[in-house]
Amino acid sequence: MLSLHPVTERDLAALRRFEFDNRAFFESRINARPAAYYDEGGIEAAIATALREAAADVGHQYLIKDGDGALIGRINLSHVRRTHYHSCELGYRIAESENGRGHAKEAVRLVLAKAFGELGLQRVEAKARAGNAASMKVLAHNGFREFGRSTRSFQLRDEWEDMLHFERHAA
Repeated sequence: MLSLHPVTERDLAALRRFEFDNRAFFESRINARPAAYYDEGGIEAAIATALREAAADVGHQYLIKDGDGALIGRINLSHVRRTHYHSCELGYRIAESENGRGHAKEAVRLVLAKAFGELGLQRVEAKARAGNAASMKVLAHNGFREFGRSTRSFQLRDEWEDMLHFERHAA
């Protein structure tokens, strides 16, 4: 049983451990965070940014916790646009040790309920690298529909990758 929790200052130690423990794993799949993120004060600054974005309703970051309260992932609704759009972009990352257990599917289901419920959004967009079959399955399982492909639009290490674009609308 998973639960989502907005990021707070109280999460600093767990978030630091999560980010450092999974850094190499994440960087093998997505571009690295700026080096300053891992410096003293970097994660604190990221938490402060998350709190400001939530207060301004331009982004909502959640920690994914398992039934024991352990931090196993992060899921975000970013680039929230209200007037005329009522939309956002979805992003998530699951700890290496927790991959393949259905947590991403469940976390996306939970965050969609927040997006379309309490946040009142009408559309959620997501992107996945063309070779990322696992993310495509997570999105399809949660009712996302592919609506486009951008070629050579994302550089991972020294290789250019195509991105697939997905959308999900409120029921």
